[in-house]
Amino acid sequence: MRALLPLLRSAWGGRTGALVVRLREGAAAGPGPRRAMASYRTEERGQPHSPGYRLFFKNEAGHYISPFHDIPLKVESKEENGIPTKRARNDESENLFNMVVEVPRWTNAKMEIATQEPLNPIKQDVKDGKLRYVANIFPHKGYIWNYGALPQTWEDPHRNDKSTDCCGDNDPIDVCEIGSKVLSRGEVICVKILGILALIDQGETDWKLIAINVNDPEASKFHDIDDVRKYKPGYLEATLNWFRFYKVPEGKPENHFAFNGEFKNKAFALEVIKSTHECWKALLMKQCDGGAISCTNVQICDSPYHCAQEKARSLVESVSSSISKESQEEEQVWHFLGK
Repeated sequence: MRALLPLLRSAWGGRTGALVVRLREGAAAGPGPRRAMASYRTEERGQPHSPGYRLFFKNEAGHYISPFHDIPLKVESKEENGIPTKRARNDESENLFNMVVEVPRWTNAKMEIATQEPLNPIKQDVKDGKLRYVANIFPHKGYIWNYGALPQTWEDPHRNDKSTDCCGDNDPIDVCEIGSKVLSRGEVICVKILGILALIDQGETDWKLIAINVNDPEASKFHDIDDVRKYKPGYLEATLNWFRFYKVPEGKPENHFAFNGEFKNKAFALEVIKSTHECWKALLMKQCDGGAISCTNVQICDSPYHCAQEKARSLVESVSSSISKESQEEEQVWHFLGK
């Protein structure tokens, strides 16, 4: 990547009110790390389990970034504007991707990258004025994997996928990480891709990648989707059932799948990732209609949406100030109602 812009101060000037700020490291997890990861930090604003909660991302230099646009798709790749430079690669390096963890395993809060907000922090999804939580699908508790997304990917809602005959769902591509460790929200980890499932959600293609943390103790056993069947028997069936039924407790019908619910292999999955990365590049270069998607970024220098670090910091402050006011208003309403 090109050199980062000058360092910006991370001080917040003693902001008060309902705002809560916590800093933590977002380093990769796993005993005896097999591969070192770039260090990202996260900064929480607002109270967890509230509409105003946001989790912002910072890079190693302490500069605010977008986890959607500024974290590279490929691990340790030399890139300009998300485009890998030409160099020799083996099969292993071709299959290493950054994953942004949105939801730790066994939790229920539906957390997601806020694609329509500047710098795309993680927030809890809200529907009909209520925070969203997934139901427990017997016999499981919450999400049955560490759930997240690949940065620098986008499922274009205007592009018809030839393999599913449906358009994309307007989000980064989702990842189900099947390793043994429960990860933390906001972690950026290195995963290798094993396969993919095509969920059809309200007529849109919603791809679900199956992957494993490369630092997992058992990662060396897993190379393709058949290895999941071999070493984690029943996990793919549980995954299919989870996605089929997770909306039923809300009064919605069962979900459907392309390919009759068949999990496609690694080679197929890598082609899907390549396609969604190309869609993302078109989005960042303003070559397609992104609708309400926020493409603000600090590291894709040729993008018309690129902004300086001082601008990024002011955007975070502006969002945080708005969150603080909304939180105070909500507290007043709840107090009035005697809740």
